[in-house]
Amino acid sequence: MTHNQPKRQSRRQFIKVAAGGVIISSSLASPDTVLAEANEQTRVANPVSGDVLRTQGRLSDDGLKIVESQREIQVAGKTEVLVCGGGPAGIGAALAAARAGASVQLIEVAGCLGGVWTAGLLTKILDAENKSGIMKELLQRFAKQGSNVARSTNGTVYDPEIAKLVLEELCVDAGIKIRLHTRLVGTVLDKNRRVIAILTESKSGREAWLAERFVDCSGDGDLAAHAGCQFDVGVGTDCSCQPMSMLALLTGVEPDAIKPYIRETGSVAKRNLLQLMEENGIKPSYRAPTLRHLHSGIYSLMTNHEYGVSAFDADAITEATINARREVHEIINGLRLLGSVWKDLSVVATAEQIGVREGRRIRGRYLLTADDLANGLRHEEAVCRANFPIDVHALDESGNKEISRKFKAKGKQPYDIPYPSLVAADVDGLLMAGRCISGDFIAHSSYRVTGNSVPMGEAAGLAAAVSVKKSVMPHELKWGEIKALARL
Repeated sequence: MTHNQPKRQSRRQFIKVAAGGVIISSSLASPDTVLAEANEQTRVANPVSGDVLRTQGRLSDDGLKIVESQREIQVAGKTEVLVCGGGPAGIGAALAAARAGASVQLIEVAGCLGGVWTAGLLTKILDAENKSGIMKELLQRFAKQGSNVARSTNGTVYDPEIAKLVLEELCVDAGIKIRLHTRLVGTVLDKNRRVIAILTESKSGREAWLAERFVDCSGDGDLAAHAGCQFDVGVGTDCSCQPMSMLALLTGVEPDAIKPYIRETGSVAKRNLLQLMEENGIKPSYRAPTLRHLHSGIYSLMTNHEYGVSAFDADAITEATINARREVHEIINGLRLLGSVWKDLSVVATAEQIGVREGRRIRGRYLLTADDLANGLRHEEAVCRANFPIDVHALDESGNKEISRKFKAKGKQPYDIPYPSLVAADVDGLLMAGRCISGDFIAHSSYRVTGNSVPMGEAAGLAAAVSVKKSVMPHELKWGEIKALARL
């Protein structure tokens, strides 16, 4: 279904939301961007002191809305490139742009960099082995600074704490300005529908961030949606989306004692673990439970599905998170009751961020399709080649709770991800990277994995930096030009 939707600056530098033809998005609840109204602040009396206070809005007469007053928003930073989202795609984008000579601001909602790698406790990077550039560099760092397991898997099975440290070190060394604990809440467009600023909320209040180019690495296409870009969600008229999953870290068992159940020993490990669970009355919502050994006595587990959850419905995500965490603990309690090698099994941590497989797919200047995958697309503007299979997890609880086989009918060959699929079609100055790029439901189920997110981010960050250097919009450049100009 398609939808429409530096150093700290002087305290006197503000975004004036009604001036100069600037357009500002007020809320994703409304599909259209709107001009902010120039209302004066409401003056009310403090019931305790009697002093007159200034508020930032008023309650509507029907009591169902708050009507905000016009206000000036302090500009917190100004850079050439701003990357929204510090996950795998955002890391690739920020590092590429900074290394190409651009000043870069990275905005992240969590308290660490890495997104699903760290806050989501993913612990496995898929479709990364054939990648060069920043993805290869990250794998090498994860392996070098990680455990024997990380080294034996060439960094594709990693320790989330090591990942946090590596990503922070790389970004700091590259001169990237990092802001954590900060959520995007709006965008500002000029009269030509070019993105010129974003608005955020944090402990520092509402702030504005100016940049020449923007890269949406939010996963769910939040920046693009705030800017009014069209997007698709799920499949069919009911927008059915892939389920979310909660991952966890475990301890209390010896690797040799549970070797038949550890994923890296072979694909049969999933069936072994499922059989063990079901024979003992444990019914996981995901029927391909995956247990990985990370290091010493630490393991990761993924055996949960939360169905029918919108990636941009906070109430639904909250409910899914609570349900998923409860299920993880119930499963571990059930395994511990088996005694023997499982008697000391316990949960070390559940993910801060539930794993989201699918959010918005933003309309770009090229749409990757199932036919492209079936035909093994070769594109002159390829930024990377994807090898991961079509991977649609079951869309509901009925029947098979693992992978929906019906979507594999068209088949897949290795295929190229074209640069134009990273370039927003509806506004200027905006690129996307990661699972929010332009593609259909089936193509997305393949390119969404994080081994592809990093090179997509690297391409988008490089394009942003080069387009600033050449004073042209990203869509005015070909990928070959971008690579050539980056070498100058």
